[in-house]
Amino acid sequence: MARTDEYDALHGGFRWQVPEFFNIAEVCCTRWAASGGNAIRWEHEDGGAGTLGYAELDAAADRLAAGLRTLGVQRGDRVAVVMPQRPETAIAHIALYRLGAVAMPLSMLFGPEALAFRLQDSGARVAIADETSIANVNAVRAECPALAHVVAAGAAAGQGSVDWSAALAPPGTRVAAVRTKADDAAVLIYTSGTTGPPKGALIPHRALIGNLTGFVCSQNWFPHTASGAPAVFWSPADWAWTGGLMDALLPTLYFGREIVAYQGRFAPERAFELMERHGVTHSFLFPTALKAMMKAVPAPRTRYALKLEAVMSAGEAVGDAVFAWCRKALGLTVNEMFGQTEINYIVGNCQSYRDGKGRVHAAWPARPGSMGRPYPGHRVAVIDDAGHECPRGTPGDVAVHRLDVHGAPDPVFFLGYWKNERATRAKFTGDPAASWCRTGDTAVMDEDGYLWYQGRSDDVFKAAGYRIGPSEIENCLVKQPAVANAAVVPKPDAERGAVVKAYVVLAPGFVAGEALVAELQRHVRGRLAPYEYPKEIEFIDALPMTTTGKVQRRVLRLQEEQRARAAWNATAR
Repeated sequence: MARTDEYDALHGGFRWQVPEFFNIAEVCCTRWAASGGNAIRWEHEDGGAGTLGYAELDAAADRLAAGLRTLGVQRGDRVAVVMPQRPETAIAHIALYRLGAVAMPLSMLFGPEALAFRLQDSGARVAIADETSIANVNAVRAECPALAHVVAAGAAAGQGSVDWSAALAPPGTRVAAVRTKADDAAVLIYTSGTTGPPKGALIPHRALIGNLTGFVCSQNWFPHTASGAPAVFWSPADWAWTGGLMDALLPTLYFGREIVAYQGRFAPERAFELMERHGVTHSFLFPTALKAMMKAVPAPRTRYALKLEAVMSAGEAVGDAVFAWCRKALGLTVNEMFGQTEINYIVGNCQSYRDGKGRVHAAWPARPGSMGRPYPGHRVAVIDDAGHECPRGTPGDVAVHRLDVHGAPDPVFFLGYWKNERATRAKFTGDPAASWCRTGDTAVMDEDGYLWYQGRSDDVFKAAGYRIGPSEIENCLVKQPAVANAAVVPKPDAERGAVVKAYVVLAPGFVAGEALVAELQRHVRGRLAPYEYPKEIEFIDALPMTTTGKVQRRVLRLQEEQRARAAWNATAR
């Protein structure tokens, strides 16, 4: 396999250093408390703003840790954190890691049913909620017998069993961090599976170490900046999810740098304004956000004084249309990344790296549309159903080996699914001590080791005998000026088994109609294989999305299946 010298130096020469004892609170907060540095710059969409220094974060986490201990929280207990990007969210996480408890971040967008399932399944002892989530938490509290207390933060004061201010121990209270092992549980994040109820992925403290090589590389050697200005990070990714917590908040704090917390709805213009105002140098912007920014502000550098030097994107394929726009409009190459809650930050790109003497080198060049290569420390392959590595160019399941290229344990792995040993076993293939962990994502690895995303294993379908991956067609559609976003799914067909159907969200100023359908079909037919163009196009106001910004093709696919059954039943009558 052809590799650059730079890639060999980063990947082949890398060795993990995982201590026996490791605590996220110590490395992300305590060691920076005396630095005098600022940790968080926060803003609320209502105009409120402020800062939180590392010393303040450390002191507040101590006070909350002591208060939670008084409420009965012990080592290993699960505590739900149901808040958006705000200082109290970061304080809660640091306090819980300090106690040796397990933080369970939950999205403020969850309704009562979603909250009830997670609170019940986890046996959470305490929930910390603010005004965005307190009503839904209280609505299900009676259904959650293990939930002893609801701590009400922010404008939710008075609506819980104890207010945030009352939960804090007196100023000056100190709480020594529990001496956790690197393998001890730190976070419980529920993943939205394609079938069945969500599964709780139990993440150990050491997983942060496993994330760091990818974080540093995908941010072009964070916290380095070419300008010499201090690194400032921002991402619209909710801190309740892996993308916001493990790809933004905790890695930034690990390096003692500043992160911007914005509490409010995402809007393209607002995103640019925020980055300009705070001098953001590094960011994680998921493809859905980048597409919206591209359509809303085609030439951002003519309107905003941006200091942006690195952007990582993940969650969906970026596609060459967005890739090209980032180069032209933002003046940088977006580093695509791939990972999962269970095994995060494993594959991606890196435009530059800094050696031990401070010299900056080109790393491995991004190839438009590619997922990139394995980040240092991770052994990644494309495997078949039997667990064998596929020949180059052959589609298969992206998988990560428990042991790195040197035979040492990879710290990025989750501990398992909460109370679901069967699902945990099903995630792995081979000898338990030296097995492959399947991602459920289909890709092709080329001769140079780059991975090319084909889609979720359950998103890939066959139409007229051809294997169809939706990402390529969606990317082609988005290049057409009329298309803001698109999702491609199979539509059941009696003769072909299925035909390609596209759901399209129009860009402002365009009107749906038969003429536009024909134009979009011509656009795809002229660029892709004849069997890939959408035989049917349906215009909708918005695509169904997860709270992490991923298109829920499954929802659209099920809708097509239901419509087909209804049509068949009507004909049968």
